[in-house]
Amino acid sequence: MIKTVLDDVKATEIRCIRVSAITAMFDYVMIATVESGRQSRAACEKIRDLAKPLKIKILGVEGLDSGEWVLLDTGSVVLHLMRPEARSFYNLEELWLID
Repeated sequence: MIKTVLDDVKATEIRCIRVSAITAMFDYVMIATVESGRQSRAACEKIRDLAKPLKIKILGVEGLDSGEWVLLDTGSVVLHLMRPEARSFYNLEELWLID
């Protein structure tokens, strides 16, 4: 569902990393690049709309005001929507990928 929404709002460089073997806090980290705060807000709104009938709770959303880095938490999936500069600087993939 989240991947479909990200495709719909034209997010790029979408990455889904299974992290359940290294943390009990959530199962997946998703990271996607967005070009604007408007794009982040559209993605979050669509995810909320689709989650309701599926009885998926959105536990929290942070960063919508600036839109530079938005985090959406569903409990099992933590989604990071990041502007290109923030994504490059923080390089979250490196934190979660284990060789």
